Formats: sequence, structure tokens, C-alpha cells
Amino acid sequence: MVKKADISTKKIISLAPENWVKWVTQIPDITTGEILNSEFQWISRESDVLIKATSPQYGEFLVLNELQLRYKPEMPKRMRAYAALAEEKYDLPTYPVLINILKESEAEIPNRYESEFAGLRARQDYHVINLWEVDVEIALSQPIPSLLPFVPILKGGGEESTVRQALQMLRADEKLSQLETVMAFFATFVLDSALVQQIMRWDMAILQESPWYQQIREEGRREGREEGRQVMLSSIELILEMKFGQEGLQFMPKISQFTDLEQLKNLQRSILTVNTFDELQQFMQRN
Repeated sequence: MVKKADISTKKIISLAPENWVKWVTQIPDITTGEILNSEFQWISRESDVLIKATSPQYGEFLVLNELQLRYKPEMPKRMRAYAALAEEKYDLPTYPVLINILKESEAEIPNRYESEFAGLRARQDYHVINLWEVDVEIALSQPIPSLLPFVPILKGGGEESTVRQALQMLRADEKLSQLETVMAFFATFVLDSALVQQIMRWDMAILQESPWYQQIREEGRREGREEGRQVMLSSIELILEMKFGQEGLQFMPKISQFTDLEQLKNLQRSILTVNTFDELQQFMQRN
């Protein structure tokens, strides 16, 4: 199965990596190179996205993007570890960025790691971006397409009209349209699930009438339904984990047995409308 990062963070940022890196670093004359392998053999998980970048002022360096659904107290220590491992592996200075998606509490989120032991001190600074503090107009008016799926949880983005506008922008671009379910997921945090489902159906009906939609659908058939099935399974896995944590993932063995792509799409839309874990259990028992 495709790793979660391949359909979420890495895919989102790879749509326009240079625009993304300019935004997270606020270095206007930056240019980006390849998205590097961010898997380090010394730790058990990947940092999200590691991008090689260059600017006239700083030369060649790395931008380490770590996206967290909710901030965790262990993140300063992780950011220290990821930055050090990236510098060691690629022998380049690293600009670490922690992007927090959903607001967990009113507590201030630190932008550095500091420790002292036996008279020895360690410190790692990193840039913090809290998406709930980012004005939605940045995503709607500036060329940062990677922010569009997060519109519902941006500052001022929780209105129905704003979500509809962002959804239209996603579906106007073939590369962005695949992220509409990510945006729908975040919309369920600020809008009623039934309303989110209504918005998706309303726009989907319009889209299905267009020759462009039929062409893309036909191309998808020619490319093979199995690939689409694997992507859909990965998307469902992401939604279950982000919405219900590890408990939600217990249903993936059953869901993986589904072979029909349309059936999986309907299942995905239904999971988006479920609000509690008990509702999810009841739904899965019926399917």
C-alpha cells in the first residue's frame, strides 16, 4: 500500500514546491531542486518532506517540512533530531519548519528545542506555522495551490461560500482535483457533515456534466483501475487515521477487500460524514 506521505504531505507540497518553500521560509529569491528522500535509518518514521533549495544569500540548503495534524509536546525534540539527521545525510544546512494543522489548545507552541545536561547545552531553532493563524486569502489569492486543501481550517476559511470557492479552484485543475477529499475532511471540522456532503454532491453533479470530466474518467480507465483502487485505499486510510487515530485503522483489513473503485469512493464519502467512532463502527458493521 502507498505510504501516507505519498498521498498527503508529499503530494500536496510537490504540486508547487517552489511557491510552498518561498511561503514557509519567506525567502523571496529562493529556487527549489529535487524533493529528497527523508527516510533516516536511525529513526522509525519519515520526516514529511525534505526539499533542496538555493538562494543567492544562503547558497544551497535544505528545507525540512514537518506537518502535524495536532501539535505534540515531543515535537521540539523531533525537530532537533530531523534537522541534525538531514544535515548529516546530505551535508547541507537545514531550515526546519513545523506546520501545525489543527489547534489543540491555547498553549503557546515553542519554536526551539533547548536542553542542558552536565553543563552541556543543546539548542535547535525551527520556524513554526500554525495554519489556523494563516489568513485564507493567502490560499485563495496567491499562487500557493498546496494551501487550498487546508482552506476550511485557515483563518476566515470556515464559511460555506469560501469552501465552495476553494473546491471550485481545486476542481479547475486536474492536478489539484485529486485533493478534494483532503479538503472535504478538513471541512468536517468547521461545517456540519451533512452540509459538506451536500457541497461535494452539488459540485460533483456539475463536474460530471463537463466533457473534461468524462475525458479524465476515460483516461483513468485506460491507465488501470487497480492503481486508482490503491490510491483510494490509501486516501481512506489517511482519513481514518486523521479522524479516529489508530482505532480507525482497525477497519483497513476489511476495507482492503473491496475491489470495486466506485464502491470505495462511496465508502470514502460515507466515512467523511461520520462524526464519532461509535458511528463508524455501526457503519462498518452494515457494510
